[in-house]
Amino acid sequence: MKLPKLKGAFDFLNERWQRVLARIILVIIALVLILGFIINQYWSPILAGKVKDVVSKSSDGLYNIDFSSAELHVLRGTIVIYNITLKPNAGVYDSEKSRHLAPNNLVELHVKRLTLSHIHPFKLYFQHKLEIGEIILNSPELKVSYQLNHTKDTVVKDNRTAYQKISKSLHSIQVGSIILGDVKLRYEDYSGNKLEISELKEMNLSATDLLIDSATQTDKSRLLYCRDIVAELNNYKGKSASGLYAYNIKNLKLSTLTSRLNITGFTMQPVKSVVFFGKSMADRFTFRLDSIQLNNFDFLNYHKYRTFTASKLILNSGAIAIFSNPNPSAADSTDKVKTFPNVLIHTLNTALKLDTISVNHLNIDYTEYNIKSHKTGTLTFNNTSGNLFNITTQKEALQKNGISTAQLTTYFMNRGKLNVFFSFNLTDEKHSFSYKGHLGPMDLPTINTAVVPLAMIKFSTGTVKRFDFDIKGNRDRSTGPVSILYNNLEISLMNADTANAVLKKKQIASLFTNVFIIKHNNPDNPGETPRSFNVVYARPRTSPFFKTLWKTLLAGIKPCAGITKEAQQAAATRISQNAANKKDRLTRKEMRKQRRAERKKKREEKKLQKAAQASPAG
Repeated sequence: MKLPKLKGAFDFLNERWQRVLARIILVIIALVLILGFIINQYWSPILAGKVKDVVSKSSDGLYNIDFSSAELHVLRGTIVIYNITLKPNAGVYDSEKSRHLAPNNLVELHVKRLTLSHIHPFKLYFQHKLEIGEIILNSPELKVSYQLNHTKDTVVKDNRTAYQKISKSLHSIQVGSIILGDVKLRYEDYSGNKLEISELKEMNLSATDLLIDSATQTDKSRLLYCRDIVAELNNYKGKSASGLYAYNIKNLKLSTLTSRLNITGFTMQPVKSVVFFGKSMADRFTFRLDSIQLNNFDFLNYHKYRTFTASKLILNSGAIAIFSNPNPSAADSTDKVKTFPNVLIHTLNTALKLDTISVNHLNIDYTEYNIKSHKTGTLTFNNTSGNLFNITTQKEALQKNGISTAQLTTYFMNRGKLNVFFSFNLTDEKHSFSYKGHLGPMDLPTINTAVVPLAMIKFSTGTVKRFDFDIKGNRDRSTGPVSILYNNLEISLMNADTANAVLKKKQIASLFTNVFIIKHNNPDNPGETPRSFNVVYARPRTSPFFKTLWKTLLAGIKPCAGITKEAQQAAATRISQNAANKKDRLTRKEMRKQRRAERKKKREEKKLQKAAQASPAG
């Protein structure tokens, strides 16, 4: 029953030319299949040999590569390689390390499948040119270990270029694009006292126009012979080595073509205050930045030697909060000079050279706990913008210019406009610095949220017309003129009520202060010379940088307002005399009362005696 149907299926082969055509097609298909099988069997060893030879020669035997199998699809122009493993040769590495020739970075790579498309196998065999349109590595696992073996490329045993090393086997290598998706990276840093391990996920790498030939062997515009290498990382989370900070990056993108690093959504959050200050005597920082951009970043030198070189770092829209350690200990005599910017920069584990840091629209808060008031006060600097110049630790750069400067504009307590200029000496053993600035008009009661808990003073009324300062300091002391012009100053002195956890006004002390101590205007009368004060502030060893700044300024503000030691002592004397007079008045009153009571008692005794004598019994 099926034979007629089968016969009908081949009715189109009735003609002789049809049967000949069918035979030719079948022969071609068979030849292609046989050729593909033969090529796979023949080319796989050739490919393996070429790849292993290229890797070994270009790395001077430091790296070995292996894979389980390879498939060549001639018609599609595709090669698929399975289970690739790239590993360093431990013997070669140890030998080079002993001669200080080993690289600082070692790489291990495992890829389950590598796809090379748009290849030209005959060019590889006959012309010794390896040309590939695209290379895709599926879910590669990458391990990089860093150990500082040398700081410069001063001694090399083979100064030939990569092209010169492979020229006997290949005339050129060209790859249109290389794509590594969903990379798992483990980074081990052995450069410090403690091994630091970072693990990255959700990372993508891509490289375009890789070309190794006689023309590009000395082309410095290419990195690793690629026109551009782009690394992108999403949703990265990590912790500091101390475990006190957790940081997060929403997106990071690096392009070697533009030499630009872009970061969006950066946060660094410390652990809870109780835990932080229980483990550390340092100040507590919180960072939030909408975006960070690093221009002309020399990625290759950073990768090789941890030298951080760039032209400009741009910080856009965010907040920085500083909380001064509230637990000073008499036993803790640590010199907090390490919090000075020109000291802190030298503690970084890298050679740094950064021409400019540009700050745009940052809010900066400094919070301190006052033991006397049992309260915290916060000084705020809102919408801060400006530039910092010559941030460096490189010896060569410091020899040319050892001064770092900063020009910033901010709004103090979100009210008064403050322009300030900083200068830091990066080479001075005493870590000298200077700062000068000008604060515009503002109402004093608006800063009560800070001065009440920090200074235990409340501004009832008062308007600042201008505030100027020019301070020069170092690790030991700060000196310089301070001038503040104001009108209608009235203050209240506060006292801590520990029972109710509040601050109460000291009525008598406030009255005496307003009457006998403070000057209500500066200058006292229009046309007179305003008061100013030359500060000499001795820095305690335990005072950090930001606290030193505002304590120095406060030491100048008080005398400008008439709050001098002499005036305070005089007021204290008046208060003491008043108290003594009041006590004296109370004492005399009590004595008179006592004498009246004694006289009354005697009169009553006399009456009783007379009554007894006049009685019949008498």
